[in-house]
Amino acid sequence: MPKFVELWVYLSATPLFGLTATLVVYVVAQAAYTRLEQAPWANPVLWTVVFLATGLLLTGVPYPSYFAGAQFIHFLLGPAVVALGWPLWQRRAELRQRWGRLLIAALAGGVTASGSALLMGWAFGLPSEVTLSLVPKSVTAPVAMGIAEQIGGIPALAAVFAVMTGLVGALSGKYLFSALRIPTDSAGWAARGFALGTAAHGIGAARAMHVDADAGAYAGLALGLQVVLASALLPLAFKLF
Repeated sequence: MPKFVELWVYLSATPLFGLTATLVVYVVAQAAYTRLEQAPWANPVLWTVVFLATGLLLTGVPYPSYFAGAQFIHFLLGPAVVALGWPLWQRRAELRQRWGRLLIAALAGGVTASGSALLMGWAFGLPSEVTLSLVPKSVTAPVAMGIAEQIGGIPALAAVFAVMTGLVGALSGKYLFSALRIPTDSAGWAARGFALGTAAHGIGAARAMHVDADAGAYAGLALGLQVVLASALLPLAFKLF
């Protein structure tokens, strides 16, 4: 046992600890997710976060030590987002036909997401900094942090809200769409994916890609539109009003 503890202390101090731990936990969570027929509650991102956070707390490993290795995965988020453009290129003909409706839907979804955050903050009497950190909750975390900083929120808190929003969307989207009786034909999958990408950004888009190719493509489009629209319009709206 003492030797194991010494080995753990040594490994936790190496840069590759965070990378190895993240990959191992995610692979196991992904295998369980596949075995459970991709049930929403078995989302591998959710359980990877839960197990890694629990492990860091129980072992006392500081987050900076973990992130020293995990930052290699963090770097790959950029190329992963760029890769979302390929499914859109494959559907460029239908996107040309629908671009007006998609843009209106993206604006409506973004206004609803930010407006509902403001209303919730005011209804629950949250401090203004917390409410402003909640406003960009449906934009992917790195962008949400930048927007929160510009409008007077707390960037770190905005990142937490964004991740939580993405997880909630990925977990509940299937049941909500079924309750709304959105079909599972080609048009229905596109609508489901676009809605999920609008409300739950990258985590929702990842869930959509696991389920259907059309849903994943439109979720990626919605994610990109929300990034552009929120980055341009939210700071401007708060400066004006």
